[in-house]
Amino acid sequence: MKKVAIIGATGYTGSELVRILTFHDQVQIELITSETYQGKKFSDIHPQFKGICDVELKSADDAGDYQPDLVFLALPHGVAMEYVKNWKDKPFKIIDLSGDFRLRSPKSYYTWYNIEHSYPEGFDDAVFGLPELYRERIARSRLVANPGCFPTGAILGAYPLLREHLIQPDRIFIDSKTGVTGAGVKPKAVTHFPNVNDNFKAYGIENHRHTIEIQEILSSSSGKQSTVQFTPHLLPVDRGILTSIYSIPAGTISNEEVKELYHRYYDREPFIRIRNVPPEIKQVRGTNYTDIAAFFDERTGNMLVFTAIDNLVKGAAGQAVQNMNLMLGFDEKEALEFIPIMP
Repeated sequence: MKKVAIIGATGYTGSELVRILTFHDQVQIELITSETYQGKKFSDIHPQFKGICDVELKSADDAGDYQPDLVFLALPHGVAMEYVKNWKDKPFKIIDLSGDFRLRSPKSYYTWYNIEHSYPEGFDDAVFGLPELYRERIARSRLVANPGCFPTGAILGAYPLLREHLIQPDRIFIDSKTGVTGAGVKPKAVTHFPNVNDNFKAYGIENHRHTIEIQEILSSSSGKQSTVQFTPHLLPVDRGILTSIYSIPAGTISNEEVKELYHRYYDREPFIRIRNVPPEIKQVRGTNYTDIAAFFDERTGNMLVFTAIDNLVKGAAGQAVQNMNLMLGFDEKEALEFIPIMP
């Protein structure tokens, strides 16, 4: 059995990690930490785990005493980097679920996060943790930067078209609609029930941090500079992301060729399902799947791609476990083959 530690496990992502890893046949959760709730039981904070995971929450400072094989950092941006820096010489592998190492450089990070990076050397070691694009590199890595939830659906949706140079890279429009769990577990006015219920709105116009994450990965995938107009929207639901991607073909293409392209790229991927109709968020609820449907609109001459993910699973904890499986040499699908919950 491999031993893992979850640092900062009292948010939504941390609880999802525990939910998934509890039934992993080759992993033991050795340590769960919380600085706020240190000394309490994990199930005191997340009552759904009563009788399933009642371990006592420790301080992150205790991690070295437990000698884990891998550590999940479920911490805020600007905080995770300090742990990566302090543990750079430790023998365990790290999966960082924050945005601290997802971008290409400290300069880019400062521009979009307005935080001076305290461990710029980490950018040289970190691998962007999207298995469908970087599987071999992830398997060899000691530090994996788990992708953001919005970028996961957006990148997987646009990647085949850009990789094959079938769309114009400088005019890509991405709209994503997310459930409120994407804002985290702490109460905020924006996610307060009376403000969300029976409501729907756009936010983060022009400057959402995931814009540059999407843009950098798509640019590197195609070898050409991509320009992405990304706009997130808040849905009155608890979890799930539906992403709509609009682009302009670079040449002549048929609807049949588009569908063949996506099947060719993704049919062998264990957690991507190609659909003939636009996917729905309930069709991936609680799972590590990304459902994708792609179309060429002959009337307008535009390309349309739709993706659906669960923001807490494929958009966070599930993808982290998928990366862990690769890093520790397990079957990539281990503990992740859930059937979506419908209705």
